[in-house]
Amino acid sequence: MKTILLTGVCGGMGRAAAEKLIGEGCCVYGIDVKAECPIPGVTYFRADLATGEGLHEAFETMKEKGAKLNAIAHFSGIYDMNSLIEIPEDNFFRIFQVNLFGVFRVNKAFFPLLAPKARIVMVSSELAPLDPLPFTGLYGFTKTAVEKYAFSLRQELSLLGHSVIVIRPGAVKTGLLGDSTAALDRLCASTKLYSYNAERFRNIVNNVENKTISPDDIADLLVKALNAKHPKYIYNINRNLGKAEGERR
Repeated sequence: MKTILLTGVCGGMGRAAAEKLIGEGCCVYGIDVKAECPIPGVTYFRADLATGEGLHEAFETMKEKGAKLNAIAHFSGIYDMNSLIEIPEDNFFRIFQVNLFGVFRVNKAFFPLLAPKARIVMVSSELAPLDPLPFTGLYGFTKTAVEKYAFSLRQELSLLGHSVIVIRPGAVKTGLLGDSTAALDRLCASTKLYSYNAERFRNIVNNVENKTISPDDIADLLVKALNAKHPKYIYNINRNLGKAEGERR
């Protein structure tokens, strides 16, 4: 029986992954910032990835239980759409704290519990390899940074027999889409520099977000990546954006 740690387990993709893995007979540990997350079969820990609060307690409890992790899968993430000139400094830093530094904190904290030939899976975004569009830069370059971190970690952990995998989805029908819409609404209402441009950009975002897939599709892809004899580094799914000039290969 495989043992898996999921971050963001209370969100759409994390919940779907947990339910799929439990159905596959896995032992699932879950981390999220919510006070509680009643998913049957998940051993749940409340932790804030932006600060690291709660991670040590989760680690110690799992260590006492003798947990050996076959995989860590990262589904935690927050979204913001904003002007890089007008965004409050705290908002700018927080998205990095969760989307990038939170991934680093979890991998570092739980590395001692990895079983031989374990896998670390990070969820990126179709925006990560592309030059960012206006107002999506903040989210986009946190995910670009995640992929650079993942590639470097992959090289290092391969020397120890572990694999690092990136799932790079387009729009997924989760609460993050609602966050995207709300962020764009806030931008349109508050910007003093880009009111006309922000309204025009709404049509682009709506067009992309109309082409969504289910969180279950991500869960199925996660299981495929975890079970593959020779997993790929990048798994693309539901890419809505064509290759932009300057896309890195």
